[in-house]
Amino acid sequence: MAFTFLTAEWRNLIFANYAIDREVLAPLVPYGTELDEFEGVCYGSLVGFYFQNVRMLGKVAVPFHREFEEFNLRFYVRRHTDAGWQRGVVFVKEIVPKLAITLVANTLYGEPYATHPMRHRWQPDGDQQLIEYEWKVGDAWNHIRVRAEQTGNALRPGTEEAFITEHYWGYTQRAALFGPKARTSEYEVVHPVWNIYPVHDYSVRCDVATLYGSQFAPFFDQPPHSVFLADGSAVAIRSGATLRE
Repeated sequence: MAFTFLTAEWRNLIFANYAIDREVLAPLVPYGTELDEFEGVCYGSLVGFYFQNVRMLGKVAVPFHREFEEFNLRFYVRRHTDAGWQRGVVFVKEIVPKLAITLVANTLYGEPYATHPMRHRWQPDGDQQLIEYEWKVGDAWNHIRVRAEQTGNALRPGTEEAFITEHYWGYTQRAALFGPKARTSEYEVVHPVWNIYPVHDYSVRCDVATLYGSQFAPFFDQPPHSVFLADGSAVAIRSGATLRE
């Protein structure tokens, strides 16, 4: 039976989206899923956003862990079920500033979290807004930053923004409990459709090779295919199926 194991708010999500070769992503695709494409392109997204009002099991607030930044690299998969296609995401790595979050995510859920110093900045800029997330790699601060409109637009079906944001499932490859067979954890991310804020300019500085591996670096040396800001919302993370060979 599905249950809600985390509720929170995700706010001011920056998405920088890059085309990545299938051959690079294929070894990371969890059992039971396949790569998802938009107009023939496999995307990887660098995503910065802010967690607020975090509660475990929908009720329990953990002191000093209710608000924090996150930055991640994710790509897109889908799984065929009796009800049709479920479109989901796979995280290459998720960065947060809280060690306890990393320990719980790695140990209990098998999620690829890492702990780095982080900070953020939100501020009005005339008739625009500046949204920025920073994380430290070694001695260097990395960042993702946008200047965007202060008024958002409703998400348009069939667009690249819809493809990127409307993946409502997560998939994590897990080590088999016994023997070599593959096992995948599935969870559902429940949230309303987000509004999209047009971006006027952006800056991305990310040490991709150090964080994710040298095989990813060439794709992020190129300008992103798109960058946009989403307002975010309350979210609920619900347990899903376990897929086994």
